[in-house]
Amino acid sequence: MTSHNSPPAVRLEGITKRFGDVVANERVDFTLEAGSIHALLGENGSGKTTLMSVLYGLYDQDEGTIAIDGEERTIDTPRDAMDAGIGMIHQHFQLVEPMTVLQNIILGHEPVENGFVDEEAARESIEAISDRYGFEVADHLDTPIQDLDLGTRQRVEIVKSLYRGADVLILDEPTAVLTPQEVDGLMAVMEDLRADGRSLIFISHKLDEVMAIADDITVLRDGKAVGTVPASDTSEQELAQMMVGREVSFDREPRETEPGSPLLEVEGIRVTGDRGLEKVSGVDLQVREGEILGIAGVQGNGQTELVEALTGLRTPDSGAIRFDGNDVTTRSRRDRIEAGIAYIPEDRHAEGLVMDYDLVQNGLLGNQTIEPFAKNGFIDWAHVRDHTEEIIAEFDVQPPDADTRAASLSGGNQQKFIVGREVGHDPSLLIASHPTRGVDIGSIEFIHNRLIELRDEGLAIVLVSSKLEEIQKLSDRTAVMYEGSFIDTVDPTAVTEEELGLLMAGQRLTDQNELSEPDSEVQP
Repeated sequence: MTSHNSPPAVRLEGITKRFGDVVANERVDFTLEAGSIHALLGENGSGKTTLMSVLYGLYDQDEGTIAIDGEERTIDTPRDAMDAGIGMIHQHFQLVEPMTVLQNIILGHEPVENGFVDEEAARESIEAISDRYGFEVADHLDTPIQDLDLGTRQRVEIVKSLYRGADVLILDEPTAVLTPQEVDGLMAVMEDLRADGRSLIFISHKLDEVMAIADDITVLRDGKAVGTVPASDTSEQELAQMMVGREVSFDREPRETEPGSPLLEVEGIRVTGDRGLEKVSGVDLQVREGEILGIAGVQGNGQTELVEALTGLRTPDSGAIRFDGNDVTTRSRRDRIEAGIAYIPEDRHAEGLVMDYDLVQNGLLGNQTIEPFAKNGFIDWAHVRDHTEEIIAEFDVQPPDADTRAASLSGGNQQKFIVGREVGHDPSLLIASHPTRGVDIGSIEFIHNRLIELRDEGLAIVLVSSKLEEIQKLSDRTAVMYEGSFIDTVDPTAVTEEELGLLMAGQRLTDQNELSEPDSEVQP
């Protein structure tokens, strides 16, 4: 419950932060009441992370003041923030994987007795924190971080901040890598922390989660605070409109076309990962023309290796992949592009774009050997530029300048450009791996609508995503991947998010809606 009998836990007034000519935050006010959860919403590039980085001492503000518990403070470094009782749980965990849980939590804050680290005292403190909030971390203190699941790693991060004395916790997209059950567990932890008098800032793009847990919500757009509203006085639709400046549709549209003939057929493929371990274990799948097959699952269960096998980036150890009736199991990525298989990679920076190239150069990627982009071994740059400008116009890439470097675009515009380039190849099959990861609401809506249009035009699509709302909105059929196999295939309109979450956690649903152990292979 929000308390107004004490000074705000955090008060930011007139915060402005510039990077050269770019104004990332412009006179932003933000108040976190003591003992409350305050959500921070906004599209990519809206200034959320910058604002929190100022509060945590990662950036110095150009203008404005910071007050903690009513006292104005200068926070130049994360150490200053921690000394002020502020902890930050980053979206990408700040943990040393080979080190144990205990070593990570006390790193840099080791209790010392007679010149030696007092591990026993540290264990007692950590166990007390773990027991108090039901973190279940105490049993893993001697376990290396690399051996823990993502949900436990996140709890370790929270315990680390609490161990270091944090009364204010900043949680940056904390549910991005969690199953629905792990999200429920995190929400319960957040409620316990609030009940214990802690103050939390919750950064999330998931409006349903924000509505479920927050006391107050501040929306940023283009570096400015659009407004702050009590969660009890608003709606998801109103928040989305505040974020993008227009109405946004979240509804699943009923399809008006029927799928055609099978285009992609996969039988029993097995794939070894980078560490020599089998990551895909005898997967079968089939995708038809005009159909979206969704593949759901917690990241790390073999989805990446399966996609690499489908796109020609990795050769299966066994099994067969047939595309349009032809065996392509061992054919190269180049061969598959020319055959009509397009690919939206899961990491747009590492695999989708050359960040220092301009959009014309990036627009050529994948087309280097294909007419009319290349003739007689020479690239037709005039045609490439025309094609790039068509992508920019059709997919509303901002700024609309073909000479802009990819690195200067926001994440949403980078992703829209990649989608436009890949479908511009006029493919028959599109492998879309996390197509809206790290993308703002407006761009998500745009990409979703375009994928549905392409499906209705007859394109076969394999959609890999850890976002259950995305899988349920877009998929015609949903296969859930767990430990390298498809644990089950379900109708996304007939299964709940909770049931999908159970499947993602390795529990198969029977016809009686009871739980059973997964079969080794399931045909989607």
